[in-house]
Amino acid sequence: MSTIYTHSDSNKRKTWMLLSGFFVFIIFVGYFFSYAMNSQWILYFAVGLSAVMSFVSYWWSDKIVLKMSNAKEIKFEDNKELYRLVENLCITAGLPVPKIYIINDDAPNAFATGRDPEHAVVAVTSGLLRKLERSELEGVIAHELSHIGNRDILIATVVTVLVGVVVLLADWFARWTFWGGGRRRDNDREGGQLQLIIMVAAIILAILAPIFAYMMQFAISRKREFAADADGALLTRYPEGLARALEKIASDPEPLEAANRATAHLYIASPFKGKKKKGFFARAFMTHPPVEERIAALVGANGVRPFTKKT
Repeated sequence: MSTIYTHSDSNKRKTWMLLSGFFVFIIFVGYFFSYAMNSQWILYFAVGLSAVMSFVSYWWSDKIVLKMSNAKEIKFEDNKELYRLVENLCITAGLPVPKIYIINDDAPNAFATGRDPEHAVVAVTSGLLRKLERSELEGVIAHELSHIGNRDILIATVVTVLVGVVVLLADWFARWTFWGGGRRRDNDREGGQLQLIIMVAAIILAILAPIFAYMMQFAISRKREFAADADGALLTRYPEGLARALEKIASDPEPLEAANRATAHLYIASPFKGKKKKGFFARAFMTHPPVEERIAALVGANGVRPFTKKT
């Protein structure tokens, strides 16, 4: 029977398998485009530029996200109960106490950011504090602390580098082809046919590569959510609290006004409300796993709740 323990280990393995596959995909795309364009420096420049952009994002993304979300830092005196809850979970997890921010929004949601546990931030909405019970709020905070402890921000930054490389290479190849970079003079007929085949294949790859790159990025993001659910449940020893919190957050009709496409993946559940689309491509581009699947993983197979608080 699948349990939260095996689920956590499984999703962590799948994350690293996806990352390894992503690296292989990057090497293949880079080599193919470089061969088609007969220029290695383009690949090196794309990697370098993406790395610089991601470096900036890694060091200052927390400030950017908090500013975009209109989050305000609070001190111990502002909300003693919330601070003590976070402190107690941090002691259990062996983590430094992060800075705590409040987003003045009626929709219940939360996210964690920061480049490492020593520079981490947990942000919760005012709606979350008002609508959840203590055990449910504890489950949400434990989930976000698990993201911090698992260094998910670092993984997200690495994936951003890889996606950036693919998108830049595909864009530059498209521009290079448009301006006639692919027209070579080749008197050898077989060589010309081979070059034509390579060019057609490279054009197809330039169209599909960014799509596959984003699909892999979202797949990794979903696996990290499953892993954080599992580790958060292990931290509180009470998975039902997190399961009920996810159910309340998903069923709440209030949209999160502070969220946008750039920050949506950070939240514990999708901040956008509306009819959920189904199908392979809809699921492939989801930033979060379906809440129903997350709850099922937390409560156990066939609705059985095999987890009890440990003394």
